[in-house]
Amino acid sequence: MSTASSLTQVQAPAPLRLAVGVQLAEAVGMLVATGFSVAATVNGKSYHTDSGIALSLLAFVAVLAIAGFAYATAKVKPWSRTPALMIQLFTVIGGIMLVQGHRLDWGIPTLILAVAAAACLLAPASVKALNRKE
Repeated sequence: MSTASSLTQVQAPAPLRLAVGVQLAEAVGMLVATGFSVAATVNGKSYHTDSGIALSLLAFVAVLAIAGFAYATAKVKPWSRTPALMIQLFTVIGGIMLVQGHRLDWGIPTLILAVAAAACLLAPASVKALNRKE
C-alpha cells in the first residue's frame, strides 16, 4: 500500500452523512437537557445538590461523547460504528423512559432520532464505507 493511498480521505455516503447530522442533533438535545439540569441544580430543585452537579457533569460528558463519535463517523472511521450504535441503543432506552414518564414532547423526538440514526448507520452504503480496511 502506498503512502498516498493511505492518506486519502474516504467520502462518506449520504446515509452516513445523515447519521452524523442526527447524532449532532442528539448532542444538541442533550446539551439543552444538560442546561435544564444545571438550572435545576443552581435553583435548588435537585434532590441533592451533589447529585445534581454529578448528573450535570455526566450529561455534559455525554454531549462530548456523542459529538466526538459523530466527528469520527463523519471521518469514516470504522471503529466509530459500534459506539454510535450503542449511543442509539441508550437513546432508545432514554426515549422509552421519557414516554413512560408522560414526557411525549421529549420522548417521541428522541425515539425518532435514535431510530433514524440507527437506520442510517446500518444502511448498506454506510456498512460498506465503515467496513473498509485502514
